[in-house]
Amino acid sequence: MSRRVVLWGAFVLVHLVVAVLGFVLPTQPMGDVYLAYEPWSDAALGGQGVVGVTWPWVYPQLALVPMLLAHMFDWVTGMYTVSWAVLVTICDALGFAVLVGRGRSAGRSIAAWFWLGFMLLLGPAGMYRLDAITVPLAVAGGLWLLGRPLVGSILLSVATWMKVWPAAILAAALLAGRRRLPVIGGAALVSAVTVGAVAAAGGAAYVFGFIGDQTGRGLQLEAPVSGIYVWATVFRVPGASLFYSTDMLTYEATGPHVVAVVAVMTPLLVLAVGAVAVIGAVKTWRGASFAALFPDLALSLVLAFIFFNKVGSPQYYTWIVAPLVMGLVIDRRRWRRLAVMGLVIAALTQVMYPVMYMGVMSGDPMSELVLTVRNLAAGVMLVWSVVRLVRVRTRGRVPWLAARNAAAAVG
Repeated sequence: MSRRVVLWGAFVLVHLVVAVLGFVLPTQPMGDVYLAYEPWSDAALGGQGVVGVTWPWVYPQLALVPMLLAHMFDWVTGMYTVSWAVLVTICDALGFAVLVGRGRSAGRSIAAWFWLGFMLLLGPAGMYRLDAITVPLAVAGGLWLLGRPLVGSILLSVATWMKVWPAAILAAALLAGRRRLPVIGGAALVSAVTVGAVAAAGGAAYVFGFIGDQTGRGLQLEAPVSGIYVWATVFRVPGASLFYSTDMLTYEATGPHVVAVVAVMTPLLVLAVGAVAVIGAVKTWRGASFAALFPDLALSLVLAFIFFNKVGSPQYYTWIVAPLVMGLVIDRRRWRRLAVMGLVIAALTQVMYPVMYMGVMSGDPMSELVLTVRNLAAGVMLVWSVVRLVRVRTRGRVPWLAARNAAAAVG
């Protein structure tokens, strides 16, 4: 039996298992699909208003597209939640096909096994969320950036207009690449079409409404920064508590000085992402190759966006799949330990959500310990990836230094 046949058989099995887990595990891990995606898409189809056009929305406007597309399978499945799982599986299959190719590359096969393992260990949070649509787009887009930068940029830009996080991979491509014009062109094209369509539909005032909605959020329970208040709640510190936000449909943490902490998180996130970007830019300036720099830079940017975010939903950890897959394809030996750590983080995330989430919401010490270990592991992975980024080899000296030395030698 060929390697390719085994991989595709595993693909079908993993998606079937994860789809079923959404219905059997506690705390309704597929709740976002029928509590949010289905009503939003039903309203649009029924002429009752379009999110992101008729009123502000927490997501960029293209996020509505997969929510609408899922309805195509309702006549077969009879249930929108199952239709969503079918749509995610189809999108994953397309991205998986780009990754596996003809099944002759050992690096691509290992990366494919990693993706399947990650999905199984992360569980239903990786399927029954909007992020599940953006991951295969990011994987395919990232793989195509070198040979087909315009196509790769278009795919990543479409994903960015669904969830913002793929912008980190686009930024890495711009910083690390030499063919920047096609990347910029693809992003500009998708953005122009999206903004133009929204404006034509009468939603110009809400085009960037998702930015304000995100910056105005409180501290989500699972975010690393929320650990302060999570443990303050466990130890019954006055004023500390965990509560459900009816606006954002998530659990949040609060306590002493929370307003100040919320206010500082967005600038801190920008500073962290900016610092990583500067390192990447310096490496490019010093002659680092795209293949050596791009995966490390993409992973560092994505992890910075996760770790310093005041929103920390469990599905956010699917974001690390794309840069880890690209790293394994390029140099599987150098990336295998980071990939293993990614699998550990995925497993801890599923244990935390949905398995132990009732305890996390109620301040159970053991449940909060699992959450804390997961967040610390993400922090360690961030530091590790930044150290690797700093150590990326460059081809030569800084241009101005080389010119100065040459001039001195001539003189």
